[in-house]
Amino acid sequence: MSIRAYRHDDLPAILDIYTHSKLDELKFEEKSFTLLPLEKDQVRFSELMESDIYLFQAQDRIFGYAAMCGDEIRALFVYPQCRGKGVGKKLLEFLLPLIKGSPCLYVASSNHPAKGLYQRYGFSVTETFETTYNQVPVTAQKMVLKK
Repeated sequence: MSIRAYRHDDLPAILDIYTHSKLDELKFEEKSFTLLPLEKDQVRFSELMESDIYLFQAQDRIFGYAAMCGDEIRALFVYPQCRGKGVGKKLLEFLLPLIKGSPCLYVASSNHPAKGLYQRYGFSVTETFETTYNQVPVTAQKMVLKK
């Protein structure tokens, strides 16, 4: 098991993890959502590609990835069948020392499992706002870790 930097040939694995994971973060919403593939989501894709991306790999298979840009954690996605096995925790623990300022991230306010992970590491909600995913409104929250 290791965490390593992204290489261009990792893109298919990242797209697959996103496809299998994105709607899970919205499953606690009262609305229904249709997946917008990452490569077709111009804003999220360009933000990801300008970030530093790291992958969790074991036995030559990628199980999750995380991305950061400056102080912002822009992505942390793990295959659903790999959750609860420490993959997200290891990725978060890898990123935190790399961030010089106060780490921040954005999460759907209804995504209690993800928020619970972040809160265990000291993140707290600093802002609640409305955004959209694939043109459907979502309440989101900014979480910050004060160093």
